[in-house]
This record gives sequence, C-alpha cells and structure tokens, in this order.
Amino acid sequence: MSNAPKTVLCIHDLPGFGRAGLSVIVPVLSALGAQAVAVPTAVLSTHTGGLGTPAKLANPGYGPAALEHYRRLGLRFDCIYSGYLADASQAKLVEQAMDLWPDALTVVDPVMGDHGKLYHGFTPELVQGIRELATHADVITPNLTEAALLLGEEPNTAPLSLGQARSLLARLSALGPGVVVITGAALTTGEYANLCYDRERGGYWKSVSEYLPVRYPGTGDLFAAVLTAGLMQGDSPAMAMDRATRYVEITVKTTFGYGADSREGVMLERTLGWLTQKELPRGYRTL
Repeated sequence: MSNAPKTVLCIHDLPGFGRAGLSVIVPVLSALGAQAVAVPTAVLSTHTGGLGTPAKLANPGYGPAALEHYRRLGLRFDCIYSGYLADASQAKLVEQAMDLWPDALTVVDPVMGDHGKLYHGFTPELVQGIRELATHADVITPNLTEAALLLGEEPNTAPLSLGQARSLLARLSALGPGVVVITGAALTTGEYANLCYDRERGGYWKSVSEYLPVRYPGTGDLFAAVLTAGLMQGDSPAMAMDRATRYVEITVKTTFGYGADSREGVMLERTLGWLTQKELPRGYRTL
C-alpha cells in the first residue's frame, strides 16, 4: 500500500491579490497532506469581489494542453476538484479530466452566484455547463443560491425548515452526486449551518457555526478545499464537512478580530496550523 500523498487536480481560478481560488486551495491541501496540481481557469490580478476590474490572463488552449501533458506523463489523480469557471468551454475541460481519470473522486463546487443572484458575467450556457457537471460529480458543494440554480428553481433566501433542508439535499442528490453539501444555510431553528446528505450511508447531517455580520471572498473555496482534503484522508462526508466548518469559522473569527479589510479575504496564514492538529471534529449532528 502506497503512503504517497493523495493527488488532487484543481481546476480553479488563480487571483494574485485577495485570498480566493487557488491561492487558498493549494496551501490548504498541502497542509492536509495532499498534493495539489493546479490548472488555472483564469489568472487574475485580484479576485472579483469588490477590488475593481482585474487584469486577466486567459489562454483557452492551456487547460486541454495541460491535461494532455499529464496524460502523456502517466499521472494518476485521486481527485478532480473544480470551482470557478470562466466560460462554458471550461465545463468541457472538467468533463475531459473526468474522462481521462475515471477512477478519481470528483468534487464540483458549482460557483454561479450567492445571495439570490447570479454572479456578474455568468451566461446561461455556463450555468447549463455547470449543471451538467454536477450530474457527473461524486460530491457537490453549492450554497443556497447555487442549489436553486442547479435545480432550475428561483433562489429562495428565506430560512429552511429541517424538512425543507432534507428535501433540498435529496433532490440535489437525485441529479447524480452521492454526497451533497450545502453551505451557509439559515434554518428556522435559528441556526446557521452547513448541511450534508450522504446517500450511501443514508444520513442527513448539519454542522452549526456562529454567524458573524461580515462576508469575506474565498470562504467557499476554503471550505471546499478542507472538505476535499478530509475526504482524501478517509473522513466520512459528515466529518469532512465538520472539519471544514470549524476551520472556516476559526479563520473568519481570527480575521474579524484583526479588523482586516474584508475584500482581502480571510487570514489563513494565521490559522493553517490548526489543520495539522490530529483531533477529530465532533460538532456535526443529525439533521
């Protein structure tokens, strides 16, 4: 049995300034013992969350050429993990990776929108491409807006009852993925939680976190990266979700305590050490 690190092919954007995309995903995966292989969907001077219009470097031929190079090298990927896609053709790029490495765990973070709205510049073709990707994924990690978009419904920002939460998770799983994790859900119980459905184990779970009145770009990327690394370590989906919930909560609280400009993202430099602790998260509960 090999003790080599698990290898994760990461198909995401790479912002220079502002902690989001590959700039947080790569260090998190490394801290948790996985080798990250980055395929940037776009190289940006900053992330797109409030820092003005970024300079953008994009080469539509790079992604397919990179995958073909990796195929020729005989590389094996344990996981294919996709996030922000710049256009509909990049959904095909992720599909190409899935076809080349069919045994890899596939994690799709369906980045499309938040707070009930589609992100600026996202076309119907790109949304449809991401929907198609979700049907082929093993794991998806939408927020509530993205969950509605995947189902072709109008986004609803009202708190969910426990029954509505379970129904939403099950309907998303019926699209194809065996594991569904919904991030940032307000519940009618007054809780703010991440939610998980694990079809193989037949379980619904929640990880509750304290709500802070501040928003940081890149927290979804941070969450999905920790979740993916946890799955690579052998955590159950509920355990991996809870580890990700705890880490994002700790990192947000740390950043909030420093009073940092929220547009710069969370200060993971101050909290990466927490990920190397071997304690098992125990904060998840049945939904």
